[in-house]
Amino acid sequence: MANIGRRMFFDELSKLLKKIVTAVTLDGKVYTGNLEGYDPDSMSICLTNAKDEEAKIIPQIFFISNTISKIYATEKPFNLQALANRLERIFPRMVKHYDDIGVIVVMDKVRINASGLLEGSGPIAERALRVYNEFIKDEGKA
Repeated sequence: MANIGRRMFFDELSKLLKKIVTAVTLDGKVYTGNLEGYDPDSMSICLTNAKDEEAKIIPQIFFISNTISKIYATEKPFNLQALANRLERIFPRMVKHYDDIGVIVVMDKVRINASGLLEGSGPIAERALRVYNEFIKDEGKA
């Protein structure tokens, strides 16, 4: 069970890669920037384009694990499963959701991720993109 928990923990942390996070050090200093990488063995992290509490920009900063008290996301994570469910209503039994790589495949022809249409063209891609855009609009209202 411990291995499953460890894998799930690092899966969640991996979802924050290339996203804006806030890291708080043990002495209470706060840094906000893009999470570029982490070392799962030491729990050290790297932030780029980070800002400290005085809004000073730090192009790249590394934190050694024993200096961090917490890391948290500053933006709401994209709900890929909810988008897949919505696409499934339009394309029944033709939607595959690959959470591990953050991609939805529609009819084995169209690929969508949190950023939008990755691959595909034609009426199927256009319809899937419309569903994606409606989903983004609806999520913004929530």
